[in-house]
Amino acid sequence: MAYTHEETKNNTLEVMEQYFTDQPAALAAERTSIEVTLAGKKLSLESAQGVFSARQLDKATAVLLAEAPPPPEAGTFLDLGCGWGPLAISLGIFRPKANVLAVDVNERARDLTRTNAQRAGLCLKVGSPEEILAAARAAGGLDLIWSNPPVRIGKKPLQELLLTWLPLLKPGGEAILVMGKNLGADSMQKWLCAQGFPTRRLASKAGVRRLAVSPA
Repeated sequence: MAYTHEETKNNTLEVMEQYFTDQPAALAAERTSIEVTLAGKKLSLESAQGVFSARQLDKATAVLLAEAPPPPEAGTFLDLGCGWGPLAISLGIFRPKANVLAVDVNERARDLTRTNAQRAGLCLKVGSPEEILAAARAAGGLDLIWSNPPVRIGKKPLQELLLTWLPLLKPGGEAILVMGKNLGADSMQKWLCAQGFPTRRLASKAGVRRLAVSPA
């Protein structure tokens, strides 16, 4: 079925409103089960409409999990834009002694990540941007960021998002980002370098770029 320009615009706005704005926690009746393997561990987790990739593990997130360099043995790690929590949970499984933070603007996503972390037997700190910014600063900064950033919020909001969190990287820290080539990954790499954050492409798989960003 073909959509008119106006219908496509409305659908895009609806997706942005759904995934990238605050929403109340999902009721039990609204939740669905997701069977997934994270960091080699089979898990039965929960998701719900109103969070990113609610029905399955997103392709770009799967590429990050399969291809990212091993996390440091310890430190403070951030899942930026946690959704229902696959990256944060994987970091917690990989490095049980790490201080794993998870942030999302969407209350529904945060609540699901807390629930799923408990299901996985993990203790993560999940919170709003204000809460996690404070936690990261209290920890002296971030040793690692993993993110499948919300590119569909728009170029300028995405740039503002990255300029909020990337300066928290400690010397020697790193951010691993995954972005579709068709969604502007190459121009994002150039822009990050221009902002003083050395950024290199680690690999490209299935149209998904994997970028490593170093502190300014």
